[in-house]
Amino acid sequence: MSTPQKSADEPTIGRLVADASRDISALVQSEIALAKTELKVSVKSGGIGAGLFAVVAFLALLLVILLSITAAYFLTMTGLHAAWAFLIVSGFYLLLMVVLAIVGIRLIKKVSVPEQTITTAKAIPSALKGRSQVV
Repeated sequence: MSTPQKSADEPTIGRLVADASRDISALVQSEIALAKTELKVSVKSGGIGAGLFAVVAFLALLLVILLSITAAYFLTMTGLHAAWAFLIVSGFYLLLMVVLAIVGIRLIKKVSVPEQTITTAKAIPSALKGRSQVV
């Protein structure tokens, strides 16, 4: 009787397990790196948008103060110069607030979930079971 001989090219079970373990570890590390990259971009846009809303809130406070002083000047004015000056400044702040709010809204809308990471992570279980899935 002859016993089947293993060729030098055939991997051992230990080598297959080690290769699979290494590949799974590399896959998980890649998914984590992808998630970090996607979240970093979203968080940055969200942070800038939130910062712009803070500026809008500060300018709104200034606007209330200026409009209050303007109203007082209109009620007690003897001449129009100071009151009109305050009204022009208040109008400028109002315009600036509108522009900053629009920019802030656009930046907040750019915040998104890490879609690519979620898609590839969902494909991992079936790939581990031997079923390949096109992503």
